Parts: sequence; C-alpha cells; structure tokens
Amino acid sequence: MKKDIDLTTQLKHYFGFDTFKGDQEAIIRNVLDGRDTFVLMPTGGGKSLCYQLPALIMDGTAIVISPLIALMKNQVDAIRQVSADDGIAHFMNSSLNRAALDQVKTDVLAGRTKLLYVAPESLTKDDNIEFLHQVKISFYAVDEAHCISEWGHDFRPEYRRIRPIISIIGNAPVVALTATATDKVRGDIKKNLGILDCTEFVSSFNRPNLYYEVRPKTKEIDKEIIKFIRQNPGKSGIIYCLSRKKVEELAEILRANDINARAYHAGMDTLTRTQTQDDFVMDDIDVIVATIAFGMGIDKPDVRFVIHYDIPKSLEGYYQETGRAGRDGGEGKCITFYTYKDLQKLEKFMEGKPVAEQDIGRQLLQETAAYAETSICRRRVLLHYFGEEYPEENCHNCDNCLHPKSKVEAMNELKMALEVIQAVKENFKVDHVINVLTGNPTEEVIAHMHDDLDCFGCGDQKDARFWNTILRQALLGGYIYKEVENYGLLKLTPEGLKFIKKPVSFMISEDNDFDSDYVDESQTCALDETLFKMLKDLRKKVAHEKSIPPYVIFQDSSLEAMATVYPVTIEELKNIPGVGEGKAKRYGKAFCELIYRHCEENEIERPDDLRVRTVPNKSKNKVSIIQSIDRKVDLKDIARSKGLDFDELLDELDAIVDSGTKLDIDYFLKSIMDTDQIDDIFEYFRESETDDIDDALDELGDDYDEEQIRLVRIKFISELGN
Repeated sequence: MKKDIDLTTQLKHYFGFDTFKGDQEAIIRNVLDGRDTFVLMPTGGGKSLCYQLPALIMDGTAIVISPLIALMKNQVDAIRQVSADDGIAHFMNSSLNRAALDQVKTDVLAGRTKLLYVAPESLTKDDNIEFLHQVKISFYAVDEAHCISEWGHDFRPEYRRIRPIISIIGNAPVVALTATATDKVRGDIKKNLGILDCTEFVSSFNRPNLYYEVRPKTKEIDKEIIKFIRQNPGKSGIIYCLSRKKVEELAEILRANDINARAYHAGMDTLTRTQTQDDFVMDDIDVIVATIAFGMGIDKPDVRFVIHYDIPKSLEGYYQETGRAGRDGGEGKCITFYTYKDLQKLEKFMEGKPVAEQDIGRQLLQETAAYAETSICRRRVLLHYFGEEYPEENCHNCDNCLHPKSKVEAMNELKMALEVIQAVKENFKVDHVINVLTGNPTEEVIAHMHDDLDCFGCGDQKDARFWNTILRQALLGGYIYKEVENYGLLKLTPEGLKFIKKPVSFMISEDNDFDSDYVDESQTCALDETLFKMLKDLRKKVAHEKSIPPYVIFQDSSLEAMATVYPVTIEELKNIPGVGEGKAKRYGKAFCELIYRHCEENEIERPDDLRVRTVPNKSKNKVSIIQSIDRKVDLKDIARSKGLDFDELLDELDAIVDSGTKLDIDYFLKSIMDTDQIDDIFEYFRESETDDIDDALDELGDDYDEEQIRLVRIKFISELGN
C-alpha cells in the first residue's frame, strides 16, 4: 500500500468528514503499512473508523471480531450507508439462517465484502474456519479487546482462542481496539494476540465534559432518581443496575411516575432488545434502565446522564459505562450511588469461584471502592488508574472538586506507611500493609512473622480507613505504585525512597464516609422544617396515648417525605414511603388534617409532581409473601421461592410491617430462638428511643446477631404498631 495515499480525500469520500480526530490518521497509516496495531481510545473517540477506512481502501476482506450481535448489526448498517452495494459489509453469527449465511459467503468469495463482522464463538466453528481459509484477508480487527483479559471488566474465555484460530485461518496483521485498559490489561491483550511488537496508540482518557459524582445510597434512592430525571426533562439517560430484577422493577417505577423509560437486559428476547435499542437511539424513549449488556457500540451522541444504581464491579466497567454520556462533547452527568453494603454483596457473589478469580475480583472491587470513597478529584483518580497523570489539583467538574474538604498534615503518617512497605520487602498488597500498621495479627501477618517487626502496630492510633486514605493518596502523589505483573503489590518509587530519608509536607483530605447517617441536601432544601417538627410532635402525642415508641407509628423518613410533598388525603398518604394502607387508616387522619391546616395557614402550593407512586407488581410480591407467612411457610423457603437472599426477604418484611400490615412470624422465631431470647430483644425495642439496627447491635450484639434482631424488630413493629 502506498504511503502517500491521500487519506483525507478517502475520509471525505466514504464518511463525509473533512478532518481526522486525534491519532486516527496515524493509526490508519500503520494498518495500511501492514503492521500489528494496538489502539486504546476512549468511547466517542472514533475507534471504529480506525479499521473501517483501511478495510474499504485495502484489497481483500477485513475480519472484525466483535462480542455483541447488536453491535455488529449497527456497524454493518452504518457501513452500508457509505456504499451503493449492500454486500460491502456483512456479519456472521448465530442469528443468521442458512439462506442468509449462504448469501454472506457468496458475497465474501466474490470479493464484494470489505468488512466481515464475526462473533468470537462463530470464528471457532470448523465450517467457518474452513470457509475463511479460502478468503483473502486484509487484516484482523479485534474490537473490545479488553475481553481477552481476566483483569478486563468484560472477560470472555472465547477471546483467548482468537490467536490460535487466526494461525489456522491464515496470518495477517492484527489490530486490537479497546476503550478501556490498564497497563495490566494492555499487556494481557498484546501477549494473548501475539502482537508484542505492535505499534501502540494511546489517546487521553480525559473527558472534560463529563461531571462525576458519587452519592450515598439510601432508602430514598428511587425518589432521588425520579427527582433528578424531572430536573432534566426530555434528556436521554441510561441507568445501570446489576440485576435483571432491579432493572425491571425500576423501569416500572419510573413509568408509574410518568417517565418515558424502558428496561433492557440479556434475559429479554432479541426482538424486544433490538426494538428498545432502536427506540432509544431514535429518541422515542428518554431513559433506559439496563444491565451492563446495554450500550456497547451504541452510537448515540446525546446521552445526557448515566446513573449507576449499583456500584460497578470494576473501574474499567465504570469508565466504559459513564463514557456513553456526552459523546458529542456536550453535557454528561455521571451519578453513582454507593453503599459499602453493595460491595459486601458483590464479594459474597464471588464465593465458590476459583481462588484466582476471587482474588482478581476483590482487587478490582477495592479499586472501585477507593474511587467511590475518595475525597480528592475523581478525574485525577480515574485517569491515574489508566496510567495517565492529571496535572491539575481541581478539575472543577466533579463533586469533590466543587465541594472540597479541608486538608490535614500527614507527613509523619506517610513516612510510617512507606517504612512498613519497605520492612515487608515491597512484597505485599494494601490490606497486609494496613494490618501491619494497625497491629492486626492476621494469619498471613503471623505466617510471615511480620508481627515480630519493630514497625508492627506503629500506626495503631489510626484505623484501617485512615491508612487506606494515606496509601491511596500516596499512589496519586507518586510515592508508591502497584506492580503490573503481580497486580496489587505495593512498591516504593524513587520519590518514596527520597521521602523516607527527607520527609516533606504531605497534605491529605480524609475519605468520604458513606456509612454515616446521610441527609441529602437536595431533599433538605424541599423539606418544610416547621411542618416536620409539628409532625414529630403529633407522632409523640399519639405514641404517648398508645404507650408505644414514636417510631412504631411512622419512621422519621416517612415524616420527612410528608413534610416535603404535603399529602392531605389518606390516598395521598399511602404514596409516602413506609406508609401502607394499614398505617394510613390507623393513624393517617390526624396527620393529614395537620398538613392541610399548615398548607392553608401558610398558603403553601403543594408539589403534586414530587409524589413517588409505587408499583402494583411490587405489592403483588408482598401479598404472596404475606399469604405464605399466613400458611406458616419457613421464611428461608419463602426467600428461596422468590429468588431472594434472606437479607432481601427481611427488607421486604420490614417494608410490609413499617407500612402498617400485621405479620405473625412467631412460628419461625420459635424454631430458631428461645422464648427468653425473643423477649430480651423485644424489651430492648420497647424501651429504646430508636429502632435502628446498628444501635441495637451495639447494645445486644454480643448475645445476638443482626438476623435475630431484625426478625424480633419485625415482630415488635407488627404487634405494637399494626
């Protein structure tokens, strides 16, 4: 291929663009020169063009290995727009019938097809290997190449077989393309594809137009999301959830609240998924609620927000998914909801997997937790993870930079941490280093005799959380690094060694605490403080009359919601979280009358649009649970039959009794606890001013576990409040 080919003319001819973006031209020239090529380019950077244009120019057919059928179809449709001949691009996967597959093969063998998209599973079939052996192949493009690596966020074992299959079909240059890859993943990709000598093109990961924010995940999350969407009317957005069940539930709640939303996950039939995807691209749907199956290769430039309902399993996944916002350079809000409990659930899901896989999974989760909990610039943390330094202290476009925390001096603590890393011979990960610092004699610490080190326990005046902050900010400060080959081992940099000898000032801001009680500022703005106090006084009066604790009548969160949306009828009151039909009828009249008088006297216009409507389907599930309890079915069996963890079933039971429905779970309680134990916990709640489980655990935890306390709380609320 001639080096002096006028690529700008070709670009204009095929795609109508006047200029290339970033490294596109250099990448295309490298491919045209027949060299192996590695392309790391963030979502929206124009990756596809890097193999599409050379494929159209070169002799033969380019084989594009791509993981998603929907992605292939979109790209084939797009390429066909640049040519009068539909045969110019085809895909070959399990969705084709025999006649369609024959047509593809005819066009390829006739030399009409310049791009042939193949799923990795299809590539490995004997028939296809035999067929492709006859084809003149210009090059192989491996899209979403991070799927090769176990350290990548979307690992697929079949990607590991690509190189051996290429060797059978016939060697040609390989182009590997990905939007997200750490140094570790990059090495994996090149090694597995046999392209260690390739030319590498790495674009900046910085997307200055994206705003990053992490919010605490509370019981009010659905309400927060509805409020956010209403504040951004008509804008396109994606909400990612980890489970299909949550996807369907949330989509239904959004629709019940007049938001044009649809669910999308891999469990749906192909037709529904394709239609949903097309409707979103065509702006017929505003919001997609999806599992991570959605979005790969979706070319929609004007997605204005991406919300993570659950914390992602890795920062690569997070980056890829948030990268679908603002691809046109316009507004892109990336909001993530985080609670440490979600992290613990994800760790639990790993149990039973091979040990190596669990280890990788945990380390990836730790990186995500570090990002969520950090109080320093999120952009800086994210770019550092991908091996790129961000020189600014403040990006002015993330929650931490817009609301910075005050800093404290930590020079001595950093020196202490660096000396411990040195003392353990730079051969251990974060957790181990923190255990030595805090004097925690774990099995691993004792096995390596690190409890005998002089520095063992030298930092025991601070907790593990504090030392995590020190180590994270030391990484960003360039004093330590994580080794690529043995991912996670902490090593000292020359700067770190210099610091030990001659310490200098090291200012840190402590991490955000997502375990503390959280008051959402956006809600306190709307909260009518005067009414809230009046409602609390009324609740106290009713509680006194009935000789029960106030929280049994309505939770604080329910009173806050009442003081925000002003329900004045029993029907409206039933829409308040934690207020079901039973409680509304039993206690509601006095509360509605108080709210009505307050609105009249203060000429308050009630914000009807803020009322979050519940979904019938959810209550159907609750009805079924109540009926099972009436029949005295073992609670563990009920959880299994509903596909719930036992914790999730307890959440359902909490919601049922908190909203005013009576449940008799004595039959189950007596099968797992003595009557004296039940009475002991019951009396605690009778005398306590709060029903908070953490407070109960502090008081009773030596004698009872969380499950037992929660079960007796359900009995208590049911018997005294309902």
